[in-house]
Amino acid sequence: MEGSKNLTKRIIIALILGLILGFVLNIFAPSVFEIVDPYILHPLGTLFLNLIKMLVVPLVFISIVVGVAGLGDPAKLGRIGAKTVGYFMITSLFALTFAIGTGTLMQPGLTAEFDTENVTYEPQEAPSVVDTLLAIIPTNPIDAMSGGNMLQIITFSIFIGLALAVLGDKTKGILRLFEQGNEIMMYLINLIMKLAPAGAFALIASAVGKQGWEAFKVMGMYFIAVLIALFLHTVIVYGGTASLLGKMNPVKFFKGFAPAMAVSFSTSSSNATLPVSMETAQKNLGVPKHISSFIQPLGATINMDGTAIMQGVATVFIAQVYGVDLSLSQLLMVVLTAILASLGTAGVPGVGLIMLAMVLNSVNLPVEGIALIIGVDRLLDMTRTAVNITGDAACAVYVTESERKRESK
Repeated sequence: MEGSKNLTKRIIIALILGLILGFVLNIFAPSVFEIVDPYILHPLGTLFLNLIKMLVVPLVFISIVVGVAGLGDPAKLGRIGAKTVGYFMITSLFALTFAIGTGTLMQPGLTAEFDTENVTYEPQEAPSVVDTLLAIIPTNPIDAMSGGNMLQIITFSIFIGLALAVLGDKTKGILRLFEQGNEIMMYLINLIMKLAPAGAFALIASAVGKQGWEAFKVMGMYFIAVLIALFLHTVIVYGGTASLLGKMNPVKFFKGFAPAMAVSFSTSSSNATLPVSMETAQKNLGVPKHISSFIQPLGATINMDGTAIMQGVATVFIAQVYGVDLSLSQLLMVVLTAILASLGTAGVPGVGLIMLAMVLNSVNLPVEGIALIIGVDRLLDMTRTAVNITGDAACAVYVTESERKRESK
C-alpha cells in the first residue's frame, strides 16, 4: 500500500511538472517545443504507452478466463453480468442528465462569437448498434486479438472461462496455466509502472505544449462546463456508489484508486490503463480477482460515462452556437442515442468525436460543429478517461459488496 501511495505522489508531481513545462514552452519557447517534443517528449510518452498497450490483449484474455472460471457457477456469471450492465446503463443516464443540465444552465455556446460559416469537419462513419451487436461474436478469435477488438476478445474469453468452469477437474491443468499467466501479467504491470511518472510527464507536456492557451480563449466556458459535469458525476454518482452500495468510505475509494486515475489522465485511454486499474482495484479497494477480471475489461469497452458527458455538453453547446433550441423530445433522443452509442465504441479511432457525430445526426444538428471543440478535446479526453475507469471501479466495488451480502445469507 505504501508503495502505491508513493507511486501516486510521483505520478501527480510528474503531471504537474509536465503541465507547467507544456505551458511554458507553448507560450515562451514554441521553437524549443518543436525540437523537444518530437525527439524527447513524444518518444518517451509513446514508449510508456506502447509498453502498457503491449499487455492489454493478453491481460484481458487471461484475466477474464480466470475470472469466469473462478465464478464456477454459470448462473453466478449471469447474475454479476446483469448487475454490471444495469449499473452501467443507469450511471450513463445520470451522466447525460448532468451534462445536459450543466450545458443548459451555463450556456457555453452563447458566451462567444463563432464563425460557423467556415467551420468544416469530415466525420467518420459510426457503426450502427445492430452491426456492433452482431460483431460481438468473433468469427476468428485470433484475428480479434491481432486487431485488438475488445468486445470480441471478451466474448471469446467468457466462453473459454465457462468451459473451464463446467469441465472442472478435466481441465484443471489448463486453468492452472491461465492462473500462472495472470501472475506473469501482474509482474509485468508492476515492472512497467516504474516508468509511469516519466511517461505521464512526457505525455502531458506534449499535449499541453501543442494546445497552449489559444484553445481556451474561445472555448473556455465549454471546457469548464464539461469539467463541472465530470466532477459532479464522479463525486455524486461514484462517491455515492462506493458509500451507499459498496459500503466503503468515498475518500478511501478515491484515494485507493488514485494511481489508476493518474495514469488514465496521462494516457487518455481506458484500454491502455486497464492493467493498472485492475491491479489497483484488487490491491487497494479489495475487489476479488474474479469480479475485477470480468467487470473492468467489460467496462473499459462499453462503459463510457465521461465520454457521454462530453457528448451531452457538446450537443447543447453546438445547438446554442447555431441558435437551435432543442426540444424535450430531442434531448431525450440525445440521451438514448448516446447510451446506445457507448456499445459501439470498441476498436473505433477517435471514438468520442465519431460517436458525437452520431448523436448530432440524431437531432439534426450540423456535424461540422464538432470542429469547434477539437481544439480542447485532447485535454478533456484526459479527464473523461479518468472518469470512465473510475466508473468501472465503482461498479466492481458495488458488485463485490452485493455478492458478499448474498453469500453471507
